[in-house]
Amino acid sequence: MSIEVSGVSKLYGTQKALNNISFKVGKPEIVGFLGPNGAGKSTMMKILTTYINASEGHIKVNTFDVDQDQKNVQKSVGYLPENNPLYLDMYVKEYLAFNAQVYKVSKERIQEVIELTGLTIESHKKIEQLSKGYRQRVGLACALLHNPEVLILDEPTTGLDPNQLVDIRHLIKSIGQTKTVFLSTHIMQEVEAMCDRVIIINKGEIVADKKLQELRDNKEQTVIVEFDYRVEEAFLKNLPKVKSVINTHGFVYEITFETSEDMRSHVFDFTHDNQLKILQLNQKNASLESLFRELTSN
Repeated sequence: MSIEVSGVSKLYGTQKALNNISFKVGKPEIVGFLGPNGAGKSTMMKILTTYINASEGHIKVNTFDVDQDQKNVQKSVGYLPENNPLYLDMYVKEYLAFNAQVYKVSKERIQEVIELTGLTIESHKKIEQLSKGYRQRVGLACALLHNPEVLILDEPTTGLDPNQLVDIRHLIKSIGQTKTVFLSTHIMQEVEAMCDRVIIINKGEIVADKKLQELRDNKEQTVIVEFDYRVEEAFLKNLPKVKSVINTHGFVYEITFETSEDMRSHVFDFTHDNQLKILQLNQKNASLESLFRELTSN
């Protein structure tokens, strides 16, 4: 196992940020670590990377004990914290060369991570000149410099525009084909797009640990459709296998079906046959969002 967490708790005074947490992560695997603000996600990640110590419990990363063998843990982990601290007045190559000296890796590796993270066209610029998306790439490049077996990413897609989201998502997925990636986020769509498995934490305790495929196999789905004018909900219930129809806002409807079959083609054919005009048509993984809301609403 790449990550083994057993009975971990973290106390700040009398407040328990983590309460008897246990889980394992294998390789290669991309695991999404979900939870509302203040649930304990960042605390767990800081413990995994040896930035802070647990109050109780045991953790191994790549077989190394985080309390007894911190140096080897640090060598085997690449970490991108939420605020991605960078020296903005340094050039991209200069910043990576500085960190390469710290990790004692070759100059050739600098160029490798620049190409891997898509930084080539921006590598001659100062970091302060880069967009948020490219700054995230610099953070990822730095985390990958020493070729770690485990990547720990805290909110890696926060603040990115849609194009940047797609680029970073593809990059993380490609890395996850050969390494262990453990990432925290509160964006359900990113979990669905990138992760093999999801762990949900609430008030310092794990409340769910499931493979994404288990959630996808759930015999229910929701399709979001927007028309160019208001349509009666009762009319849309004539679609096959409909469980419910909700007009969420404007001319946008969420149609839930009691089947795992992709119903978007049925919605399209139905609206075409009834001379309706669709402005957007998307599938929504209702089970993951519903599970998250159900487990973290209290």
